[in-house]
Amino acid sequence: MIHIYCGDGKGKTTAGMGLCLRAAGAGKQVLIYQFLKDNTSSERKLLEHIPGICVMKGPERIKFLFQMTPEEKEAMKREYMELLNNLSFRLESGELTAEVIFLDEILYAVSRGMVEEGKLLYLLSCGKDREWILTGRYEGDRLWETADYISEIHKKKHPFDLGLPARKGIEF
Repeated sequence: MIHIYCGDGKGKTTAGMGLCLRAAGAGKQVLIYQFLKDNTSSERKLLEHIPGICVMKGPERIKFLFQMTPEEKEAMKREYMELLNNLSFRLESGELTAEVIFLDEILYAVSRGMVEEGKLLYLLSCGKDREWILTGRYEGDRLWETADYISEIHKKKHPFDLGLPARKGIEF
């Protein structure tokens, strides 16, 4: 089934990570990839040591999209499309055995044109016997029609609105 955690509120990644922990605790194999994030998110330090969880490496450092040049955005888009093609191939060939696949922030990557929605839909169709977790800000019908679970998380108040930066261990 396909799980979507979306909206402008805090907690989308946290919800997805919680589901990954639950699945690993039940003996399932889990694959996690984080779009538009580098390898410094605090949760990675523990997840990489949990049996049954594979956290794929992303870029060592990544800028926010608004800080990227058009060339940097295009290079990242090519990298993400190659990743989706690779995952599709591995699913179709039977090489990828993960039962739960978490694509963190992929919905935001789709909404910002960094990932083609059609490629993501194709990937999901290659792994119909998997649990998929997709997170990020997104407004669209095609993925919502495909999803089995959709949870929207809405912000009512957030310290960022007061100019406070993200805090290690809380927001990253």
